[in-house]
Amino acid sequence: MASTFRRSPLALAVLGLLEAGPLHPYGIQQLVRQWGKDQVINVGQRATLYKMITRLRDAGLIEVQGTGRDEQYPERTIYQVTPEGRAVGREWLAEILSTPRNEFPEFPAALSFLPMLTPDEAVELLEQRRERLVQRLAELDAGIAVATDAGLPRVTVVEGEYVRAVTVAELRWVGEYLEGLRDGSARWTRDELAAWADAPQP
Repeated sequence: MASTFRRSPLALAVLGLLEAGPLHPYGIQQLVRQWGKDQVINVGQRATLYKMITRLRDAGLIEVQGTGRDEQYPERTIYQVTPEGRAVGREWLAEILSTPRNEFPEFPAALSFLPMLTPDEAVELLEQRRERLVQRLAELDAGIAVATDAGLPRVTVVEGEYVRAVTVAELRWVGEYLEGLRDGSARWTRDELAAWADAPQP
């Protein structure tokens, strides 16, 4: 079953964190947040994490090591990675790092349906996006600066550097497209869209 397990960032995170030693689900969630990995791995819903852990266990990629508790919390199940899980995690990592893949993010999908709006509506919404991108960029810079000031190796924030580079590129593109909407070069009319819809597509 492990060979057919559908990989995901969350599954990779669980296997990767368990490489460092056994953990309970709450500990996994806390480490992802503590290390700033929640910029690229969604652990906001603990129920989703528990479901992933169950799937990984059923696939033989992780196993129960035992239970543990402290004075503040009830007994918790502790998991460890299996030899097969360790091999699968490395296989996933090699594939993801070496091979680009179309991941179908939401923003380009929304852009493909931009004609549903008027150009003025698009300007308003993309202005909001640009403001949020500026804010996100400041947050990323702050996180990277904390790690740098603490003397941590660069590899500990490499995903933050990548997200920052993507954010900078998106911010630049959004700004350029907004300029086109304002100067008229990127605007559209209903007649133009109707003509496009009726034309033979390549």
